[in-house]
Amino acid sequence: MLLGDGRHLLGLLRSFDQFASIVLEGACERVIVGDLYCDIPLGLNVIRGENVVLIGEMDMVKEELPSHMTAVSTAEIKRAQKAGRDATYLKGSMKNIMKSLDID
Repeated sequence: MLLGDGRHLLGLLRSFDQFASIVLEGACERVIVGDLYCDIPLGLNVIRGENVVLIGEMDMVKEELPSHMTAVSTAEIKRAQKAGRDATYLKGSMKNIMKSLDID
């Protein structure tokens, strides 16, 4: 399941309603940063339909990630996310500085 804020949730669909609200059992959030990924367990979740962008069926037996992907711990993926956010912030800051100095 893809949510409006970009998060990916995996789990067993238990129920839904006319508003596309979903109940997921054994849910986990799959976080991907570059070639690293981590499945963070969330348990039982109720997701409001307005947050759902895409729902798809997965064959859990055949589910495979590309061979270059590496599973890491929750702490490692959080560090990688923070490093990515910091790099994006720094890049934006440098662009603003260069614009203020009229440097292309």
